[in-house]
Amino acid sequence: MRMIAIALTLISIAFSANAMEAPKRILCIFDPIGANGPIFSAMRDYETAALKWGVALELKAYTNEAVALADFQAGSCDAVNVTGTRVRPYNLFAGSIEALGGLVSYEQVRELIGMLARPQAAKYMVDGNYEIGAIMPGGSVYVFVRDRAINSVEAAAGRRVATLDYDLASVKVVQHIGATMVPATVATFAQRFNNGDVDIAYAPAVAYEPFEMYKGLGTKGGIYRFSLAQMNFQMILHRDRFPPKFGQNSREFAYQNFDKAMAHVRAAEDTISEDYWIDLPDEQEIEYMEMFSSIRQELAEEGVYDQRMMKLMQKLRCRSNPAHHECATDLLL
Repeated sequence: MRMIAIALTLISIAFSANAMEAPKRILCIFDPIGANGPIFSAMRDYETAALKWGVALELKAYTNEAVALADFQAGSCDAVNVTGTRVRPYNLFAGSIEALGGLVSYEQVRELIGMLARPQAAKYMVDGNYEIGAIMPGGSVYVFVRDRAINSVEAAAGRRVATLDYDLASVKVVQHIGATMVPATVATFAQRFNNGDVDIAYAPAVAYEPFEMYKGLGTKGGIYRFSLAQMNFQMILHRDRFPPKFGQNSREFAYQNFDKAMAHVRAAEDTISEDYWIDLPDEQEIEYMEMFSSIRQELAEEGVYDQRMMKLMQKLRCRSNPAHHECATDLLL
C-alpha cells in the first residue's frame, strides 16, 4: 500500500509540473445552462486531455453565444466552443454540416465526424489562422408546434416561427413555406415558444428539459419525429496560439468520445413523452426532403453552404439509401 501511495504522489507531482510548464490558454464554452450545464461539464475531460498535448486550459462558461464569439474575435478567448451554424464565417466547410436534410441519421453523423477527424482531412479544418479543433453531435433538430393542427407546409403558412435570424438557411425555409419570421436567439427561442409569442420553434431534444419546452407544448402541441438537420458543436482555435499537433489531437479526442456525447442526446430524446411525438406520412417526409434538397442547392450556389461538404454528405446519404434518385446522378442535391 505504501508503494502505491508513493506512486500516486509521484504521478500527482508530475501532473502538477506539466500543468505549470504548459502554456495557459482560455477556452470559452457556450452552454445555455452555464458552468453547471452538460456541455461545460463534458469539457472537463477535454481539459485534462489538453494538458497531455501541451496546453493548460482555463474553461470559461458563456450563456450568450454571440458574446462568446465576440470575445473570441477580440482575442480574449484562445478557443471557443459554439454551435455549428456559428462556425460558417470561420470555416465554411465545417460550418455546413448543419445543412438542412444534409445528414438523416446518427450513423451518418458518426461517419462524417470520423472522416473529418482523420489526419488526411486536416487541411479542410484550417482556414487562415482559424482551425476547427473538435466536432461533437448535438442531435437531430425537430419541429415543435403549439398546435398539432399545424401538420403540413400549407398549415404552417402565416404562422409565427421563432427563427435564428443569423442563420440564412432557417430564414429561407420560413420564407419558402410562407410563415412569419420572429427573430430569436438560442437564449430566447424557447421563451417565445412557451409564452405563445410564436406557433412554431425548432430545436434538438437536448433543449426540451432545460428550456422547459413542455410548457409551450401543453396539451395540444407536438414534436414532429422528422430531422430538419443535425445540430453539432464545434471548437474554433486561434491556430497560432496552440502547438502544431493540438488541433489533430483534439479532433481525434472528440471523435473518440462520440458515443458519450450521443448517450446524452439519446437520453434527452427518451425524456420526451411518447404522447408528444408525431410521425409524418412517408409521402410527406419525401416532400420535405425534396424541399430541403432544393434549398440546399440554392444556398450552396449562393455560397452559404460549402459545395464540397454538400457532395460529401450526399455520398453518405447514398451509402444508406443507394436506390434514392439523387444517388443515380452526379447532381448536387
